[in-house]
Amino acid sequence: MPIAMPKPDPAILGRRAAIVAALRAIVPGEGVVDVERGMRVFETDGLSAYRQLPLVVVLPETVEQVAAILRYCHAEDIPVVPRGSGTSLSGGALPLADGVLLVLSRFNRILEIDFDNRCAVVQPGVTNLGITRAVEHQGFYYAPDPSSQIACSIGGNVAENSGGVHCLKYGLTANNVLGIEFVTMEGEIVRLGGKHLDAEGYDLLGLMTGSEGLLGVVTEVTVRILQAPETARAVLIGFPTSESAGACVAAIIAAGIIAGGMEMMDRPAIRAAEDFVHAGYPLDVEALLIVELDGPAAEVDHLLGEVERIAGDNGATTARVSQSDAERAAFWAGRKAAFPAVGRISPDYLCMDGTIPRKELPRVLAGMKALSQKHGLEVANVFHAGDGNLHPLILYDASVGDELERAEAFGNDILRLCVEVGGVLTGEHGVGVEKRDLMPEMFGEDDLRHQQRVKCAFDDKHLLNPGKVFPVLHRCAELGRMHVHRGQTAFPDLPRF
Repeated sequence: MPIAMPKPDPAILGRRAAIVAALRAIVPGEGVVDVERGMRVFETDGLSAYRQLPLVVVLPETVEQVAAILRYCHAEDIPVVPRGSGTSLSGGALPLADGVLLVLSRFNRILEIDFDNRCAVVQPGVTNLGITRAVEHQGFYYAPDPSSQIACSIGGNVAENSGGVHCLKYGLTANNVLGIEFVTMEGEIVRLGGKHLDAEGYDLLGLMTGSEGLLGVVTEVTVRILQAPETARAVLIGFPTSESAGACVAAIIAAGIIAGGMEMMDRPAIRAAEDFVHAGYPLDVEALLIVELDGPAAEVDHLLGEVERIAGDNGATTARVSQSDAERAAFWAGRKAAFPAVGRISPDYLCMDGTIPRKELPRVLAGMKALSQKHGLEVANVFHAGDGNLHPLILYDASVGDELERAEAFGNDILRLCVEVGGVLTGEHGVGVEKRDLMPEMFGEDDLRHQQRVKCAFDDKHLLNPGKVFPVLHRCAELGRMHVHRGQTAFPDLPRF
C-alpha cells in the first residue's frame, strides 16, 4: 500500500506568500528557499521511493532564529518538519506539502572539545565522523559509527538513536549523549544534561533521544568521547550457511565475550562488497562474520583464540586475523560500503531495519529465505549481529511492474517476523513513515495513546513532524488534555517515485 500523509490544509496553502515573507523576516538573505527548483533538493530523504515538495524550506543559522521560526509556526498553526543531512532511511525527514521544512545543515560547528571531561559540544549539523576527526589527534574518538557516518549528522543520530558496527560494546547514541539543547514548538529553548555523567530528575534526555523530531528541535549536543583502545584486531570468519554463522554469534555472546564489533554478511552482500572495495573477503562461503576485539594486547590475543575456537565448533570453514591496522580497516571498509555496493547489483533496494533476540537469528534467517521465495525477490543481508539489528536489503526494480509493492510487502513481513520472535520494529533507523502503519503489530491501542500523550505534553497542536510514527493521530483533547490540534485520522496517499 502507498505511504499516506496528513491531508494538506488549504488554508495554509492559501497563505503561502505571507508565510514566506514572515520567514524571510526571521532568516534574511538566502536562508529561505521557496522556488520549486531549489526545493527539489529537499523533497526526499534516504527513503527515496517517496517524494514531496515542502511548502517552503528555511535554513536558520542561530538558535534564536530556530526559536522564532517555531514560535511563529505555532501561533499560525503551521506544521514543521525538522531535517538534518537527509540520510534517514525511514522517511523521518519527508516534507509536508503544507509544512515548513526546517533544515539544520548550517548548524555545522564544533563548539568545544573538553578532553579533561572527555566530551565534545557540537551543533546538530556536524557529521558523525567529523567528531572523531576533530579529536583523533589526541587519541580519542566518538564511538557510535553508523555506515553513513561520513554524511549523517549528529542531530539526526539523536533523532533516530543511531548505532553502528561498534554499538555492541560501546552503545547507541543514547549511551553516548550527555546533554542537549532543544527548542520546543512554542519556541522555548531548553537544556537537558551537560558535561556531567548523569542528569537530575526525570530522564528527559533519554526521552528526546530517538524521538524522531516529534518533541522538539535539537540545536546543540554534548557527546561522550572515548580514548582509543590500546589494541584492536579483527577476524574474518567464513561459514557454509547463514544459520551456522548465526549460531556462532549466539555462542560467542554466551561465552561472555563482548566484542568491539560483530557484523555478519551473506553471500550476495559479500560478493557485492568485495567487487566494490576489494577487501579480501572469501567468496566461497555463504556467510561471513567480522569480529573485532579491542583492549590490552594480551586480552585481545586471548579472546581472538577463543573466538576462533568457538567458530570452529560452529562449522566455520575459514578464519583470517588482521595483521595490521590497515588490514583491519579494509575488513570494515567492505562492510561499511555494503549499501552502496549492493546498489551496483540492483536498480533499487529497500534497506530494512529490525531487531531480534540474538538466539533467534538462525530462525529469522530461515524465515527470510521463505519470504524471499514467497515475494519473488532477492535479498542481501547485512547485520549488526552482536546486538541483533538486521539490515536486509530487498532488491527490486521500480520500473518493472509491481516490484516496489512486492518489496514493501516483503519488508513488512520481515518486520512482522522480527516482532513475532520477540524483537522490535526498528533498531536505529526509526519508525518514520516506513514502519508507522506496522506499529499496531507491536503496540496495543492503549500503548499508542499513552505515547501520544507524551507528544501532547511537548507539542499540544501536533505540529512537529505530523504523520510520522503514529498510524492514527488523536486530538489531544481525546487523550485527556484540553488542547485541540490539526491532527487527522485519515491520511491521503503519497505518490511513489
